[in-house]
Amino acid sequence: MNQSTAGSRRGFFKVAAAGAAATAVLATPQVSRAQTVTLRFQSTWPQRDIFHEFAQDYVSRVNALAGGRLRLELLAAGAVVGAFQLLDAVHAGTLDGGHGVSAYWFGRNRAFSLFGTTPPWFGDANQFLGWFYYGGGEALYRELMHDILRMNAVGFQSGPMPTQPLGWFRNPIERAEQIRGLRYRTVGLATDLFQEMGAAVVALPSGEIVPALERGVIDAAEFNNPSSDRVLGFPDVAKNYYIQSYHQAVETFEILFNRQRFEALPEEQRAILRHGAESASADMSWKLQDRYSRDLLAMQQQQGVNVRATPRSILEAQLQAWDRVIARQEGDNSSPAAGPFFKKVCDSQRDWCRRVGNFMLRYEVSPVLSFNHFFARG
Repeated sequence: MNQSTAGSRRGFFKVAAAGAAATAVLATPQVSRAQTVTLRFQSTWPQRDIFHEFAQDYVSRVNALAGGRLRLELLAAGAVVGAFQLLDAVHAGTLDGGHGVSAYWFGRNRAFSLFGTTPPWFGDANQFLGWFYYGGGEALYRELMHDILRMNAVGFQSGPMPTQPLGWFRNPIERAEQIRGLRYRTVGLATDLFQEMGAAVVALPSGEIVPALERGVIDAAEFNNPSSDRVLGFPDVAKNYYIQSYHQAVETFEILFNRQRFEALPEEQRAILRHGAESASADMSWKLQDRYSRDLLAMQQQQGVNVRATPRSILEAQLQAWDRVIARQEGDNSSPAAGPFFKKVCDSQRDWCRRVGNFMLRYEVSPVLSFNHFFARG
C-alpha cells in the first residue's frame, strides 16, 4: 500500500468517525440536565385511606412522565396543614400543591360545591367531568378561583367518584322524618340539604369522623366509599350502612397548585401536571371498581355490616329539599359573588345535563335487564 493510498484511507476513517459521532449526537435524546424541580404536594387524606393512594397514583404518574426534571413529593393530611387548610396553604405558597375536593372550600363561597357536591342533575361524575372540560365548567371554575376570590391557585378536576352512600347509622332508618334532629356529618352543599331535612349538620375532615361517631358526638355520618369507610373504621362503630343517596351523587377530586409556582414551570412540565391528572382520573375509575366491590362484600360478609338501599321516601325527600336549597342559593343576593354567580354555574350545568343526560338516557341500554338475565337467575 503506497503512501497516497494510506493517506486516503486515513482521511476516509476520519470522515467516517466524524459522521458516526454526529449520528450518535443526533440519536441521543435531548435530555434536560437542569436541576430537578421538586414540589411539595399534600393530600387532605389520612395515609391509610384509599384516597391518599389515589393521590399517590397521580404523583407517581407525574414523576414517571417528567423523567427526572420535575418531582412531586407527596405528604399526608396534617403533615404541613390540616385538611381544611389546604387551599390557604397552596394560596400562600406554604405548599406547592395538593389533592382534595372543592367542597372543602364551601365556606369561602358556596359555588365551590358546584364543583364538588353538585345537585344530582348529572347522571354520574363522568358527565360532570365532561361539563367541566367541554361544557364551560373550567372557565367558570377559574372565574371563581381567580376573579371572585383572587386565590393564588390553579386547579384541575380529576377522578369520577361513584354515588356516595347515605352513610352509617347506629339505628335503622326507614322514613325521612327520622333524619330530623340527627347529628350528621357531611360537607359542601350537602350540609344545606340535610339542614333542610332537619338534621344538625357537623362538617369534619375524614380522620375525625369515626372518633366523633364512637364518642357519640354525632349520630350518623357519610364519608365516601366502601374502601375508605372500611379502613377508617366505620364498621367498628356502626352496623347500618345505607347505600344510594342524592346528597352527593356526583363528586370528583381537585388537584391544586400554587399559581405562581405553576406558571413559572416550563410549558412541557405544566402539560405533564395537567395530563397526569387525566391519566390518573381514568386509572382511578378502573381501580375503584375492583377495590370498592371487594370491600363492600368484605364488610357485609366478614364484619356483620347491614348493607341496605336508602328507602325511596328518603330519596324523594332529598330531591324536594334540593329544589329549596338551589332556589335559596340562586336567590341569595347578599354579595355579587353569591346568588348571581351561583345561578350562572347552575344554568351552565343544567344546559349540559338536559342535552347530555337526555342523550345518555335515550342512547344507553339499561344494564339492569342484562345483569338480571345473566346473574340474577336462580
